[in-house]
Amino acid sequence: MTYGQIGHLIPPPMRVPLDQYLRASAIWVGGAMANAPDDVPWQRVINSQGKVSPRPGLGPAVQRQLLEREGVTFDERDRVDLKRFGWAGPEAPDQPSLL
Repeated sequence: MTYGQIGHLIPPPMRVPLDQYLRASAIWVGGAMANAPDDVPWQRVINSQGKVSPRPGLGPAVQRQLLEREGVTFDERDRVDLKRFGWAGPEAPDQPSLL
């Protein structure tokens, strides 16, 4: 699942126009995931390019290692194939996904 996908699931705050919210929602979600408690599967959220992002105090290698332990693979450019491992939404729960 990408930061933007999560942002699209969360309704905008009151008095924030939808277009403005959608432009910034991925950034807000990224900040929230970077500061999430350890029991939140933060490693399963990646950016829209299919790349991992460093978490404060941890480098991107930690997220990659956690995903690889779950069977997620990376290509030669250190990207996850979002068509294979990305979240397709609640309509496709049996699809292999990061979340």
